[in-house]
Amino acid sequence: MTKTFVARQAADSSPALHYYVVHDGAGGPEGLLVEEFLLAADYSSAGLVSGGWSREEGQWRDASSTSRRLRVDAALRARVTPVGRAAAAAFYWDLCGADLPDEPELRACFGGLPAQARCALRLSGPEARSGFRETRVYRILFADELTQDALAALSEAWQMPVTGDLADPEVRVLGAVRRQVAGDAFRWDLRRVAAGAAWGLDVTCDLVGEHDEAVGVLLRGLTTQMRQQGLIPVTVDRFR
Repeated sequence: MTKTFVARQAADSSPALHYYVVHDGAGGPEGLLVEEFLLAADYSSAGLVSGGWSREEGQWRDASSTSRRLRVDAALRARVTPVGRAAAAAFYWDLCGADLPDEPELRACFGGLPAQARCALRLSGPEARSGFRETRVYRILFADELTQDALAALSEAWQMPVTGDLADPEVRVLGAVRRQVAGDAFRWDLRRVAAGAAWGLDVTCDLVGEHDEAVGVLLRGLTTQMRQQGLIPVTVDRFR
């Protein structure tokens, strides 16, 4: 692993892995997919590794190809449901009568790590907003559809006024949220990306101090909340 990566450690103490229940074409239980985003030092995505278990094979294996397909294949996404670890463990027990392996064991079946992180894409200069030491801008990109119920749930969770009509394909930004944490200022916009082919959270982080742990906690928390509404995280890019 290069020094660019955070050593498989999340920004907070909750489980770092993402779990997905997979069903077959007829809706029957088929298996589990478990993923982990590897993060650069600034909490942008540096790679994705995964493992999978199927009822047919009865064993865990590298599932990198499945994870790649999940981001581009709508038919596969229709068979996959994002879940938490507890729901994944219950599903696994029902299928094979065994406890779900802990996260270090699951990681052992993941494929190889990326050789190096890609270069960050910077669309603006390093100047910070007035009154802050540093300003960062990220986009968390998601695949799949955002439903009206999901939008309502996010609006309630974030106390976000909905400012756009989800049914109108011309509307890009559906709402914005501002938060202040110990002097740091955060804003995120929920928006359509690529003419509605994807969804994104554009996150601006204005930092006053030398520490940036709050950025990692926020990005991870927002990703979890979007997954809870059925969306599939694709990447976290940093633009500034």
